[in-house]
Amino acid sequence: MTTRPLPVPDEISAPYWAAAAGDVLAIARCARCGSFALPPDQACPHCGSTDPDYAFEPVSGRGTVRSWTVIRQSGLPGFATEVPFVLVDVELAEQPELRMIGRLLDGPAALESPASPDGPAQPLRLGAPVRVGFEDVAPGVAIPAFALAAAARPGEEP
Repeated sequence: MTTRPLPVPDEISAPYWAAAAGDVLAIARCARCGSFALPPDQACPHCGSTDPDYAFEPVSGRGTVRSWTVIRQSGLPGFATEVPFVLVDVELAEQPELRMIGRLLDGPAALESPASPDGPAQPLRLGAPVRVGFEDVAPGVAIPAFALAAAARPGEEP
């Protein structure tokens, strides 16, 4: 059992967390304009509808790294033993500017040079391809996170 804070789903976010518990990344899509919204709010951030009637749809979980930061100390309960860790800002493949922040499952080793003995096959860099993964933090509770993915060759899907 984790000592990390656990999500507290509300009426709007419950389908997101239920999907994550099944290792599925599902994002809210506005029924009015068809755009994804993350996180969903009372009004669609794209069309402004105050009745977006969101439906959560599974997405590929593929994306690219826009930015990252290394967390070296944490005042949050449950994270003190997990530092350092890397948070990545990912633009998901389904829609331009559909961004999500998550932990990098590859950890700080992803910052090492691939030539170093401890370095990864592919280092963390801007534009690096990632795929969603999930951290099981409690029974029935999973948190979306990301792992570096191999770059696709021309003509093949990442």
